[in-house]
Amino acid sequence: MGGTQLDPVLVGKAIASARQNKGITQEVLSGLSDIGRTHLSAIERGQRKPTLETLWRIAYALDMSPGALVDLIERYADSSNTL
Repeated sequence: MGGTQLDPVLVGKAIASARQNKGITQEVLSGLSDIGRTHLSAIERGQRKPTLETLWRIAYALDMSPGALVDLIERYADSSNTL
């Protein structure tokens, strides 16, 4: 893994999947995580890279630990063989 970059599209897909599995909208998740809906939408589309603080907020808003969210992102990355 050393030296490779994480694909922001995979990060977004993992976050969107976790959100959908919880059955909540972007509007609800953005409110719970205290980030703008357009910002969240851009993250889910892979157009913006979330900061560590943003990932932290999203994870807790999804009722999961930040580590669990990172694990989910890692599984998405591993399954696509882009990491």
